[in-house]
Amino acid sequence: MRSHRAPGRIRITATQWVALVVFAALTVTVAVGVGWPRERSSLPAEVVAVARDRLGALTVVDRRPAAGRDYERDAFGPAWTDAAAVAGGGNGCDTRNDILERDVSVTARTAVASCPEAVAAGTLTSPYTGRSMSFRRGRESAAVQIDHIVPLAYAWDLGAWEWSPDRRWSFANDPANLVAVDAASNQAKSDLEPARWMPPLRGFHCQYAVQIVVVLAAYGLPVDAPSRTILDGVLAGC
Repeated sequence: MRSHRAPGRIRITATQWVALVVFAALTVTVAVGVGWPRERSSLPAEVVAVARDRLGALTVVDRRPAAGRDYERDAFGPAWTDAAAVAGGGNGCDTRNDILERDVSVTARTAVASCPEAVAAGTLTSPYTGRSMSFRRGRESAAVQIDHIVPLAYAWDLGAWEWSPDRRWSFANDPANLVAVDAASNQAKSDLEPARWMPPLRGFHCQYAVQIVVVLAAYGLPVDAPSRTILDGVLAGC
């Protein structure tokens, strides 16, 4: 059995965040297993500059295209598979439990079929709202959900429908495109692009915009013109 990393939440530093963005801009698998900054001031100017450069280099389409075929969630592989070729893949824990480990302040752990040291309880500050909430495994665990920052259906429409299965599996499970959030925000966002949805917490807009740009660039996806306008405006104010 592959060993799982030692328990404990990893907190991001400014240096790590810069490394994340620069690394993501140059590679396909973009996650480095770090957590999320909570304040706008934690986003260094170098990061914003890289994101603005990458945004300027993205191919722009007039509007979110229809993919020419219906979106297929199954095409992105089994939900939260540990078998994807991404950071954390093959570590003995499924992707959902990896993200909970990264983003939740853990107070208890338990063994489950998909992870020997899964988060059993803790506290999450949802980056989309800034509000703290309790996480407890069981009937109430769905209150904390894992969001694809660049939604799968949006990526599908932008060109992921043409990708190989392995590439789609990686995209769906790449920690750099995932964040633990409150269920209400995740459901309100659904598969909406930035032109139609941004996090309620304006203080998180900079990080959200940076990560969208980073992921689009890393996976060679374009951006729709209305969303590019929104992202450019956000980054200009960071």
